[in-house]
Amino acid sequence: MLTSFGLNKPGIVAGVTKALSENNCDIQDLSQKIMGDFFTMIMIVDISASQKELKEIQTEMAKIGEELKIKIYLQHEDVFRFMHRI
Repeated sequence: MLTSFGLNKPGIVAGVTKALSENNCDIQDLSQKIMGDFFTMIMIVDISASQKELKEIQTEMAKIGEELKIKIYLQHEDVFRFMHRI
């Protein structure tokens, strides 16, 4: 599960998806919303075909976030589900 948010500007989706593609990650679902000047995006991403471990991809995505001046979090779906269960 990848979540990203920050001030909206051109190139956010392109930057995130390019980095995922370069790591051989499969985007299985994508939802994005712009509220005023604020951008949010949630993706379901399959990293099983990547040569890299989750931690390595997390580090790369955080760097992409810094470049784009947004926050990007990549976490295992089980962690996301546990954090949001009632």
